[in-house]
Amino acid sequence: MSNLAAADTGNEAFERLLQQVHVLGKDVLAKWSSEVDRDARFPREAIEALREARLLSAYVPADYGGMGLNVVQVARLCDALGQYCGSSAMIYAMHMIQVACVVHHAQQSAYFRRYLRQLVNEQRLMASATTEVGVGGDLRSSLCAVDVAGDTFRLVKKAPVISYGAAADDILVTCRKSADAPAGDQVQVLVQREDYTAEPISGWDTLGFRGTCSSGFTLTAQGKAEQILPEPFADILSQTMHPYSHIVWSSLWTGIATDAVNRAREFVRAEARKTPGETPLSALRLAEVDGVLQEMRHNVAAHTREYHDLLRRAEPEALSHFGFSIRTNNLKISSSQRAVEIVGRAMLICGIAGYRNDSKYTLARQLRDVYGAALMVNNDRIMKLNATMLMAHREG
Repeated sequence: MSNLAAADTGNEAFERLLQQVHVLGKDVLAKWSSEVDRDARFPREAIEALREARLLSAYVPADYGGMGLNVVQVARLCDALGQYCGSSAMIYAMHMIQVACVVHHAQQSAYFRRYLRQLVNEQRLMASATTEVGVGGDLRSSLCAVDVAGDTFRLVKKAPVISYGAAADDILVTCRKSADAPAGDQVQVLVQREDYTAEPISGWDTLGFRGTCSSGFTLTAQGKAEQILPEPFADILSQTMHPYSHIVWSSLWTGIATDAVNRAREFVRAEARKTPGETPLSALRLAEVDGVLQEMRHNVAAHTREYHDLLRRAEPEALSHFGFSIRTNNLKISSSQRAVEIVGRAMLICGIAGYRNDSKYTLARQLRDVYGAALMVNNDRIMKLNATMLMAHREG
């Protein structure tokens, strides 16, 4: 599969890859999902399977040995993975966000060109340290700073959350570009496992997405100055991290919602077999929730295609435009809300069988996972940003 690259989602090679991902999901992710959730442990079997399939470099351009997939295709992979294990899909999505930051903003650097080849060859798992104790979820503000002396750097960051930080090979760290820089003058620094130590400061015992193991750490790192991404974090955030995050997150939430509807469908079919020739009343609820899922899927697909087209046309100014940012934020808000609605409706269809943990129709894990969607960059914070931008923006 390492040679599978496609320029469009209709490409036969990509469709074969997508089918292989579904097989991987059924055979590996679904097999371990309950244990991963119960024990709040890292889904090592799933990530190792993704490594073996060389999917960790799916977004790396073919020139470096990657699959060279586009964002539309990566979104479909996240959707597929979300149908089998939300935590595994979330880890994959977060990894792909970091890969996209390097691919979009660092290829002019010889160091990062070498790194992309290393990522492909070793299938390295990337995490990020963006949030920070003292600034909360404000990505555009940092307390920590990178201290550059000659050709080396040093930094210390107290991060309340580094998803799968203990299992990552590399971490992209957001910090001020220097000790005297203002809080919003930021850069990203790539630190590899041999460059840093991570002292735990908090655990991860949550309602959902338990397998992401998003503990907090005090990160102390040192390395070469060339490990600092060459473009400002403000550009990385507006052009890549912000839209890419909300697209791949929304895609995997769609996958979780799809799994819920599929379980509800199987339940209704079982009910229908008990009364041949009659359509169960639960089938009406199934028809309703399927329509909501279709709307959610179309919304995600439309915005993903818009972002893909802007990338293809190389229009960075459009990516930073208020209108695009507002639409991206609206995608995240609506997807996180729709996911809860869809899984909740599916549980009503399945009744007590969906509520039980020991039923083949159980939707407990899926419901707990999707309730976390609105909290990943809190929807209220996003809505406030939209309100501020809307006062200065006029559509058309």
